[in-house]
Amino acid sequence: MISSQLQGFKAASLYLVRNKRRTLLSLIIVAIAIFALTAAAGFGLFTYQSLERSTANDVGHITLSQPGYFEREEEMPLQNGIAQYQTLNGLLSQTLETKGIQPRIYFSGLISNGRKSSIFVGNGVEPSEFVLREDFIGLQTGSALTESSEDGIMIANELANNLSVRVGDWVTLLATTTDGVLNAMDFQVVGTYSTGVPELDKRQIHVRLSSAQSLLASDKVSAVSIYLDDTKLTDSASMAVTKALNSDPAFSNLQLTPWYERAFFYNKVRGLYNGIFGVLGIVLGLVVFVALFNTMSMTVSERTREIGALSAMGSYPREIIAMFVRESILIGIIGSVAGALFAWFTTLFLQVANIQMPPPPGRSEGYPLELVFSLNVATSAGIAVIIICVFAAFISARKGTKRPITEALAYV
Repeated sequence: MISSQLQGFKAASLYLVRNKRRTLLSLIIVAIAIFALTAAAGFGLFTYQSLERSTANDVGHITLSQPGYFEREEEMPLQNGIAQYQTLNGLLSQTLETKGIQPRIYFSGLISNGRKSSIFVGNGVEPSEFVLREDFIGLQTGSALTESSEDGIMIANELANNLSVRVGDWVTLLATTTDGVLNAMDFQVVGTYSTGVPELDKRQIHVRLSSAQSLLASDKVSAVSIYLDDTKLTDSASMAVTKALNSDPAFSNLQLTPWYERAFFYNKVRGLYNGIFGVLGIVLGLVVFVALFNTMSMTVSERTREIGALSAMGSYPREIIAMFVRESILIGIIGSVAGALFAWFTTLFLQVANIQMPPPPGRSEGYPLELVFSLNVATSAGIAVIIICVFAAFISARKGTKRPITEALAYV
């Protein structure tokens, strides 16, 4: 049985070699379809992975907060903050291995240079966060916050330009404390930076966590972000963190939020791209089917006398149909491999070509164009195209075998 199948594929390959022009055209059609599907999926995977990394780098793989902290506004700063952060940090450090555990304070108020004031959105962070989260901001001038810069402040570049302040200048922050009292503190600018998002660059600042606590007159933190080595570890780490929190009544009521539940932009982009690539796949599938159906119909028409001769010698219609199906399978396999290899070489080329994409909506900085080659995607696309090839060959060949033998032998 196996040897007869091998003989059948050998005969099919000989016919494909005999009709080089038509075979080459069919192979190009299949290869282009596989390349387009694999490359489009590769761009989608690259986008997903980039947004996944940037989101996790921004908010942390796991965020701990009071229940409903991100769903409702606070009436007073740190009203729903987390107390006893140091104890919580020790508990988490003993429970699981992390890349880092970082507290955050989110607050807002007015920033002034003495002559002009503007609204700011502040982040109170530990200096170690700038080492942990590599390149999460694009430093323009000066330096990041350090342990020695107790009264230092980093200002986004658009806000700094608006206030006409530079590194070394002093600014005043005015904010409401947890008791509802206005408080002001002076800070010296140690650096300016860009987030890549114009709206954030007009408002955002960073100060040390202890400075933010002094300004707000509280020892609480808004949230605690847990950083892991890989986003794939999020679910298993979440289970370990939940178990640790339940072991201490003081923290058992904290809400655990994985990064993907705060990745609103990531989820929207993924949904959009999945729809686009789904439509693209359907369109390419129809193009391949129509092109191959036309090619196979021409092939069957040209070989009508051959079909009649095989029928006259006693071949069953299913055997004749199988002959054409084997030819289409070979076209599908060879074309799929060629298209996948072309997509792979394109992926390698883009890694060294450094082609820059324009800034996406809502951002001011572009990004390098890259593709992620997925063997699973290439294999799935290849199987789908082979099925289309078989279907097209079956319909065309079945129509050809229905001719009477005498008519087929006399066909010109």
